Amino acid sequence: MYLQRWQIRVTGVVQGVGFRPFVYALAQQFSLNGWVLNDADGVLIELDAQESTLHDFIVQIKTSAPPLSQIHEIHIYAQGVAHPLHSAFTIRHSQVGGDPSVVVATDSHVCADCLREMRNPADRRYQYPFINCTHCGPRFSIIKSLPYDRASTTMDAFAMCSDCLTEYQNPLSRRYHAQPIACPKCGPRLELIARDGARVYGTDALTQANAALNNGQIVAVKSIGGFHLAVNARDGAAVARLRARKRRDAKPFAVMARDVETVKQWAQLSELERGYLESPARPIVLLKKRSEQKGSDILAPHNPSIGMMLPSAPLHYLLLDKLDVLVMTSGNVSGQPIEFTNEGAIARLFDVADVILANDRDIHMRIDDSVIRVTEHANLPEPLITYIRKARGYAPYPIDIGLCPQTDASSQIIALGAELKTTIALSKQNRVYISQHIGDLKNHDTRASHQLIAEHLANLYQLQPRITVGDMHPSFNAIEYSPFVSSTHMQQVQHHHAHMAACMADNGLSKSSGKTLGVIFDGAGFGADGTIWGGEFLYGDYAQVTRVAYLRHIPLSGGDAAVYEPVRTAFALVKNSDSANLAQHCDSIASLCTLSATQRNVFAHMMDKQLKTFLASSMGRLFDGVAALLGICTHAEYEAQGPIELEGLLQRDLTMVAGYEFGFDLSAHAPTVIDYAPVIRAIINDIQAHIPIATISRKFHSGVVQMVVRVCQDLHAHHPLNQVVLSGGVFLNEFLCVNTLIALRQAGMTAYAHKNVPSNDGGISLGQVMVARTRQMP
Repeated sequence: MYLQRWQIRVTGVVQGVGFRPFVYALAQQFSLNGWVLNDADGVLIELDAQESTLHDFIVQIKTSAPPLSQIHEIHIYAQGVAHPLHSAFTIRHSQVGGDPSVVVATDSHVCADCLREMRNPADRRYQYPFINCTHCGPRFSIIKSLPYDRASTTMDAFAMCSDCLTEYQNPLSRRYHAQPIACPKCGPRLELIARDGARVYGTDALTQANAALNNGQIVAVKSIGGFHLAVNARDGAAVARLRARKRRDAKPFAVMARDVETVKQWAQLSELERGYLESPARPIVLLKKRSEQKGSDILAPHNPSIGMMLPSAPLHYLLLDKLDVLVMTSGNVSGQPIEFTNEGAIARLFDVADVILANDRDIHMRIDDSVIRVTEHANLPEPLITYIRKARGYAPYPIDIGLCPQTDASSQIIALGAELKTTIALSKQNRVYISQHIGDLKNHDTRASHQLIAEHLANLYQLQPRITVGDMHPSFNAIEYSPFVSSTHMQQVQHHHAHMAACMADNGLSKSSGKTLGVIFDGAGFGADGTIWGGEFLYGDYAQVTRVAYLRHIPLSGGDAAVYEPVRTAFALVKNSDSANLAQHCDSIASLCTLSATQRNVFAHMMDKQLKTFLASSMGRLFDGVAALLGICTHAEYEAQGPIELEGLLQRDLTMVAGYEFGFDLSAHAPTVIDYAPVIRAIINDIQAHIPIATISRKFHSGVVQMVVRVCQDLHAHHPLNQVVLSGGVFLNEFLCVNTLIALRQAGMTAYAHKNVPSNDGGISLGQVMVARTRQMP
């Protein structure tokens, strides 16, 4: 019987993960001849085989693929009778060119095999902090272009020694075509830099860095995607010194633990949470603290959770040989992006660090640690995985969309995201690629990073965008420096419409899914009427929405000043809710007593005359104000500190109670206005009755949930409505998100929260793409 020739196209995360040597070994197992190569679309295989053998071969590809690979599709193309027959199976050189559709491999933690070698004194990579193979190591952070070959990474600066070259060229080796392959003889090396400029290298650098940590010093450590600031987490004085130097008195620190058993000493850990901790991405996972571990309070003050992660790089294991837990916080000066170059670290991190542990392997793309939370609840059909920051180990990541079979250049769109917690999204055909977390664009260095990442991703995917999308805020300045503005058509998308569209896309809702109600709660976004929005109920679809309900406006005296001095917002809420008794409340409520008589008069005058006072229908600001009114946070060090600590009083106990009741203006011909005044008056009564603030917090949270359900039910009765989506940064609140989902579903509505994309502004770029794409459709 004649053999048939077949070509097999495999797409997905299939480059840089050991896929070609896996296929080679599989072909040897099946005694098949042909070839395999990387190209712009993924992996292409050609082989000579009978159809039954081909079937078994494909089954093995699907079930036994390398651990870091993610197969999206396999297409098989019959080529006819195999003639002439291939004489062997070979791995061919990568083909350059074409229209890339391959998904870039993300950075991965060190695998168990490499870890065993690094621990083995007889191995030539013993204690080598840059050990890696095709199953682990840096990927996206070192890639300069595709296809993924050594010459296209920052490892092109290191010529392989003969031993590494032998492994690299052996198809049966775990390091066959492992592009970052290295050893102490030919690869990167550590460098410890002191404040006076003195330097030591290699094992001496590691020894002295470990000694510095053990002595309570702060060490800036170059990790996979940038620098961390590290300190012994069990040394309270050292942690306090880090807080003082970084000017970060209250914001929680992330903690890296040596192993899972150490994690269990600090936090409660479910099997699912453990799975995420140990996953190749190695994210920071928010875990519930153990009450008996008192040392966690200085690491995560006023918070029932602590962010913990396991080592993601070989170097981290070497730093945890003597100490079992390290604070590993972002290596940056407050307000700046993380440092990722040696020069940047030397110039800026000595303001905080005592020494810098650098190395000579360049990072091409800075990328922060990812942060997630896992919630399991009896009334949820499946666990809720909340991505608070999606970056190292996950990004860039694709979202498949089903808008239309669009394949021409009109599908090529770049979205610039929002002002805060921004990301970039690129649309090509029926897929959107979302960048890593970039940060806040108010900072010059972050704006420069935003531009570089936009250019880099466009180059990786050979995207020539026809449309650039940005936020409709008049001062959104990413538009000004975007490299694509001059050559593209510019569109603007309203902030909360983008949030809604992002959640719809995240849950696979299509144009044919019918009308959707978006409940969008966040801190601030420029509204279509020129005011600040943030407590919105939007009705519509990807193309357009109507504002059908919103939170009553809160006057913010001083604008952004109220974000960092939320006692101003507390004063405004009381004035708007019970003005007749304002003076009495200011003299009897402890938090308002912190305001002088002059401050009260000035704030009242500003609100009455609307002088430098902005109206905000913002749920985030309502949470700010309530937290300040309760004395939890009258002056905020970091964004959403008050709401986070207000939720923290609940101790991650999601039990609902009878909540405070909101008022409603249910005018038939205008959007419903949700009045917070009855809630504020009830809170004041409870404060004066000395009700515990944890009880007040639970009643407030429960009342918000109950208000959302009531408004959705009312709107559902008057509008044809298929589903409700929840989005915006306020829905990072675990109590609010989980209980709102459950309550809406129990009320008979189909409700969705985010599952792959952050609910905060990290998802805005996806929503911008979806709105722009839909508007392009006939």
